[in-house]
Amino acid sequence: MKNPYLPYPVRISKVEIATEDKTLRTFEFEFLNREDAAAFTYLPGQFAELSIPGFGEAPIGIASSPTEGDHLTFTVSRAGKVTTRLHNMEQGDVMGVRGPLGHPYPLKDMKGKNIVILAGGYAVTTLRSTMIWLLHPENRDNYGEITFIYGARTPGMLLYRETLEEWDQRSDVKTYITIDNEVEGWDKYVGFVPQIADQVSPEPDNAVALICGPPIMIKFTQPVLDKMGWTGDQIIMSLENRMKCGIGICGRCNVGPYYVCKDGPVFTKAQLDELPKEY
Repeated sequence: MKNPYLPYPVRISKVEIATEDKTLRTFEFEFLNREDAAAFTYLPGQFAELSIPGFGEAPIGIASSPTEGDHLTFTVSRAGKVTTRLHNMEQGDVMGVRGPLGHPYPLKDMKGKNIVILAGGYAVTTLRSTMIWLLHPENRDNYGEITFIYGARTPGMLLYRETLEEWDQRSDVKTYITIDNEVEGWDKYVGFVPQIADQVSPEPDNAVALICGPPIMIKFTQPVLDKMGWTGDQIIMSLENRMKCGIGICGRCNVGPYYVCKDGPVFTKAQLDELPKEY
């Protein structure tokens, strides 16, 4: 059994500035060893520790889908020592990826149901992974109607813009891309994610809602879903709560009896309602 503290060696194969303020970059990694690529089996919703020798590691949600091949994609905000160092690295540099970690979205339980995805800011990363998975030809017929609502402050802060355009052109996805305030030349939706969700009014019958975004977005989205009749068991959230070791040893991310890194980061709202508000 592989030592869970040892990262897989990977090479940066691609780097892109992801947003207009240049605080986010999207990295694509390739495994140095073929057997490592085969061992790194993951599903949408999981995360990994990005490891840089001499600097440390940071837990980041996986933005790629296993249906896209062996490479891994992460979109990283420059926020601390590790992520700042990563932003200064270039294509061809070698580092480590430890994982996959945590539980994925319950894709098997979601089969046969309508899917509503609500994303805010750069928290869209694992939801991008989920959308790619759901829309793959081998998976699409297993799910019902898909509604995707995603918002950012400005057009330049939207992630994965080319992919969003592709989804917007599909007839089997209802896509609602929004920005906070009116901008000249913007021809899509204007308003916060909770406002757009209220306008769209996705039906809760035989449906599941996946939510990931800043706490303020989640706070104001919840009453909208409550008004529509969504129950706690139908709402699935992804938490990021002071995660450090990633395997439930250090105790930094515990909420009540759970460790976010090991028992999550995916939880239903019904589960979270029974926990102390420590997340």
